[in-house]
Amino acid sequence: MKSGVRESVIAKAGARALHAVLMSAVLFTFLVPITFAAPSFKERMAKATSSPNEGERADIRNTSRETLAMLYEAQPSAKTVIKNAVGYATFTNFGLKIFLAGGGKGKGIAVNNKTKKEVFMKMLEIQAGLGIGVKSFRLIWVFDTQPAFDQFVNSGWELGAQATAAAQMDDYGGARQGALSISPGVWLYQLTDNGLALELTAKGTKYYKDDDLNQK
Repeated sequence: MKSGVRESVIAKAGARALHAVLMSAVLFTFLVPITFAAPSFKERMAKATSSPNEGERADIRNTSRETLAMLYEAQPSAKTVIKNAVGYATFTNFGLKIFLAGGGKGKGIAVNNKTKKEVFMKMLEIQAGLGIGVKSFRLIWVFDTQPAFDQFVNSGWELGAQATAAAQMDDYGGARQGALSISPGVWLYQLTDNGLALELTAKGTKYYKDDDLNQK
């Protein structure tokens, strides 16, 4: 083979080898990060099983914190009342659908202050309006005793349309000013568009566990 031809063959072979090396480098550069970045089967399963419920639970927790902050601003003494209580529950109908008949649904959360256990709950408005002119509201229930808290969470609670209550002073030197005495050991703060309500407007409401959101 003539030297010129031989050199041409060698050059072509070298070029092909260099091309193969470069292509391998390119593939390694792009594919390896993708391989390492791809979620594992376990991660994919965890994401799939996390369900949208976790997002809804997070929203309810955030709304509860906002509700408590609004209450503490309107009635600073409520912070100590809730801190010393066995437990509390917050509910709101903000941003939720109102039925054609006038009633609606709300979401909430009950918290045991000792164990910090959370129980997600639903609220059903049995009658329209929750009081004349009241369209949106936030409710904060406070429980002085464990039986009262357990009954509310485990057995549900219905505040009948005929229920009456009045804001009153108590044996704590007025610390619960602005709270309504609903039953022995059970107090209720009501926040409406106009601020802290001193007369019971949350009549005709029913409270019960949200089985879906309480599932892990």
